[in-house]
Amino acid sequence: MARTASLSGFPEWLPEERLVELHVLDTLRKTFELHGFSSIETRAVETVGQLLRKGEIDKEVYGLSRLQDDEGDESKAAKHDPHALALHFDLTVPFARYVVENAGYLAFPFRRYQIQKVWRGERPQEGRAREFTQADIDVVGDGDLPFRYDVEIALVIAEALCALPIPDFRLRINNRKLAEGFYRGIGLDDTAGVLRSIDKLEKIGAAKVAELLKTELGASDEQAQAALKLAGIRTEDTSFVAQVRALGVTNDLLEEGLDELEQVIAAAVQRAPGKVVADLSIARGLDYYTGTVVETVLVGHEQLGSICSGGRYDALASKGNRKFPGVGLSIGVTRLVSRILSQDLAKASRSVPTAVLVALTDDDSWGAAQDVAAQLRGRGIATEVAAKAEKFGKQIKFADRRGIPFVWFTDDDGKHQVKDIRSGVQVDADPASWAPAEEDLSVQVTTALQASAQPA
Repeated sequence: MARTASLSGFPEWLPEERLVELHVLDTLRKTFELHGFSSIETRAVETVGQLLRKGEIDKEVYGLSRLQDDEGDESKAAKHDPHALALHFDLTVPFARYVVENAGYLAFPFRRYQIQKVWRGERPQEGRAREFTQADIDVVGDGDLPFRYDVEIALVIAEALCALPIPDFRLRINNRKLAEGFYRGIGLDDTAGVLRSIDKLEKIGAAKVAELLKTELGASDEQAQAALKLAGIRTEDTSFVAQVRALGVTNDLLEEGLDELEQVIAAAVQRAPGKVVADLSIARGLDYYTGTVVETVLVGHEQLGSICSGGRYDALASKGNRKFPGVGLSIGVTRLVSRILSQDLAKASRSVPTAVLVALTDDDSWGAAQDVAAQLRGRGIATEVAAKAEKFGKQIKFADRRGIPFVWFTDDDGKHQVKDIRSGVQVDADPASWAPAEEDLSVQVTTALQASAQPA
C-alpha cells in the first residue's frame, strides 16, 4: 500500500488501490440508493459547541485556526470557545445540525446517505487513521420515528456489507433501554457511567470493569457481577430474552428495550441469517444513543475493531419543542479498505481505467489517432493516444507498463487492427463498432476467495 512516512494516520492510495476503494464506494452507493436513500454532503467544519454538545471527546477533535491569528490572540479552539471552528469527527452530529437547519425543505421520514472524509485525533495504527472516509445511512423523523426503521437500517447494512469483497461479518446488536433499565433495576442510577465502563469490557477485561464499577460508581460486588452477567449474554436468535429474564430483574424500560431488540433479531434471523447476533455487551461510547446500538466485526479479524457502528438517537436533533429522532449506521470505509488491501482480499484487474492505447505510425498520424480515440470514447471505451511515434514494440511496452490491455494500430491505407497484448492476438477492427469483452471494458475488482478465509 502507499505509504507516507512523515504523516502517519493520513492514508494515501496507489492508483490500483484507489480503484479498490472506488469499487467499495460505488457498491455502497448503489445499495443505499436501491433502498431509497438520498445523498447529501455537509461542510467539513462545525463549531466546537456543536461538536461537543453530546459526549466529551474533545481530545479527538481537530480545531481549525489560521496560521497567524490576530496579534496576542490565543486560538479560540484552545480555549474551548463554543464558537470556534473544528473539523467534524463523524457525520452524525453534522447531519443532526443539517436536519434542524433544513427541516422546512425535507420530507420526513428523511432517508439520507452520506460518504465523506472525517478527522479524528487518534493514535494511528492499522484500522485507525486521523483522516478517513465514512459511509453513513440514517432515517430521521419529525416528532416520532417508528421503531421498524431500526430493523430496516440493520438489514440494509447487512445487504451492503454482503456485496463487498470482505470476510464474513457479524452485526452485534444491543439496546440502550434494555441495558439502562437493567442497571436501574439493580440499583445503579448512573446508567451512562455504567455504559462507559461496560464499553471497555473487551479492552480491559471483566475484572477491571468490575473494579471500575465499584470504585467509580459505588457498585457493590453483587451489582457489578449482575452487570457483567448481562453483558455476557450473546445469542444468534431471540433466546437472549429468556436469559435476561432469568436474571430476575424487573423494570419497565428494561422490558421496552428487550421487546425492541427481540424485533430486530427476529427480523434478522429471517432476512439476514447468520449475520446478526444479540450481544448485550455492546454499549457505544457516545452519549447521544438512546435505543438500538450496533457494532460490526469481521470474523477472524476482530482485533481490527468495529467496521460499522451506530444506533438510535432520539434527542440529538431538536428545534424548540420540535424533535427529530433518528437511527443510523456508519461504515468505516478506510478501515475496511485498509484490511482488504493488506490481506489481498480483492484486487483491481488493472491499474488504470484505460482499455485502449491508440498507437502512432508517425508524428503526422496524431490527428487521425485522436479521431479514432474520439469514436471509441463516444461508445464508452476509455482510450489514450500515444504521445510519440516510437517503434511499435516500444508503444506496446508502454501500454503493458501502464496496464492497458489493447493497442490500436492504423496503417497508411487506413486499415485498423487492435492487439490484445496479454494474449498476442491481433484482429481487424472498426472504431465505429469494435468493443472489448465486457470484463475488459472497465476495471474489474476481483475477490480472492481463498484469502478471505485467512485470519489476520
